[in-house]
Amino acid sequence: MLKVENVNAYYGDVQVLWNVSFEVGEGGVTVIVGSNGAGKTTTLRTVAGLMRPRSGTIKLLEQEISGVLPHEIVRRGISLIPEGRMLFTRLTVLENLRLGAITPEAKKVREETLKWVYELFPILEERKEQTAGTLSGGEQQMLAIARGLMSRPKLLMLDEPSLGLAPKLVMKIFDLLKEINKQGVTILLVEQNVWHALELADKGYVLETGKIVLEGTGRDLLQNQLVRKAYLGM
Repeated sequence: MLKVENVNAYYGDVQVLWNVSFEVGEGGVTVIVGSNGAGKTTTLRTVAGLMRPRSGTIKLLEQEISGVLPHEIVRRGISLIPEGRMLFTRLTVLENLRLGAITPEAKKVREETLKWVYELFPILEERKEQTAGTLSGGEQQMLAIARGLMSRPKLLMLDEPSLGLAPKLVMKIFDLLKEINKQGVTILLVEQNVWHALELADKGYVLETGKIVLEGTGRDLLQNQLVRKAYLGM
């Protein structure tokens, strides 16, 4: 579904991605893990069009999207759930969800999508008239994911969805991601919770200081000695 080849990205004169290449298979879950400052968020922002690569190519379903504006990338089928959720905290849950259906195509099926999202996240239907800023951290994360689904993406990208959540809520979020994937949404996940992320992954990549240093199936990476020592404390 997504093919990233030899992407180099900069903040001003500072290079943060170095010839990054990876693929996301249609219908699967691909995970990028790494420590703080490794370039994981930059990778997602570059795919989403929020940053332009200095060089390299990014293709969605064989169509070049490098340099395409972010709103057009959403129309083509990519939705990014950013780190920190970025909700409209003074608007209600329902208003946030409606804003997620931003493209003309998504607006046509908005009520149908809303019903699907409520089936995935029943708590959001219960809280639909509540302002987003009054939700718990876990509920806000669910709302951020649900809002991203309202655009009916082919590829859902998530940046650290478990960040700051209690262990029980972390498990809940990963269970929800598994269910979303089962229902046909391809997932690209960036995550510091390496164990849970790689357990979920069909394919995984390890990013260190802006470079892909390892790749393999999620199971293989969990058994890799470098991963176990550096990220799992084993």
